[in-house]
Amino acid sequence: MEQFLGDGLALALAGAALAVGLGGAGSAIGVGLAGQAGAGVATEQPEKFGKVLVLEALPGTQGIYGFLVGFLILLFTGVLVGEPKEISLAQGWQLFFACLPCAIACLSSGINQGKVSAAGMNMIAKDGSQMGKAIVLSAMVETYAVLGFLISALLIFFIKL
Repeated sequence: MEQFLGDGLALALAGAALAVGLGGAGSAIGVGLAGQAGAGVATEQPEKFGKVLVLEALPGTQGIYGFLVGFLILLFTGVLVGEPKEISLAQGWQLFFACLPCAIACLSSGINQGKVSAAGMNMIAKDGSQMGKAIVLSAMVETYAVLGFLISALLIFFIKL
C-alpha cells in the first residue's frame, strides 16, 4: 500500500484537533455547568459574585491545556510557520497518540471539575467562608488534566521528527 506524502502530517494534525476540540469541549461543558449554579447563587446573593466567578473559571483551564498541545503539534510539524515538515506515517501515528492523554483527560476533567465547582458554589451559598475548601475540591479534579497535558507534552517533545 502506497503512503501519501501528507498522511503522517494529517495524523499529527488530527491528534492536535482532538486535543484542542476535546479539551475545549470539556471546558465548555464544565464552565456551563458551573455557570448555571453560579447564576443561581449570584441571583440570591449578588455580593458573592466574585467567589462564584473564580469557581466558574476553574474548569476553563482544560481548554487551555488542549490548545497548548495543539500548538506544540503545529510548531513541531512546521505548520505554524508555514513550512510543514515531511512526517512519516509512523511519526504521524506517534504524534496522534501523543495527543490522546491530554484530549481524554481534559474532556473528562473539564466536565467533572464543572460539577465539583457547582457543588462548591452551593457550599459558599450557605457559608462564604468555605471558599478555600471549594477551590481545593475543584482543583483536585484539575490534577488529572495537568497530568494528561504533561504526558502529551513530554511525548511530543521526545518524538524524533
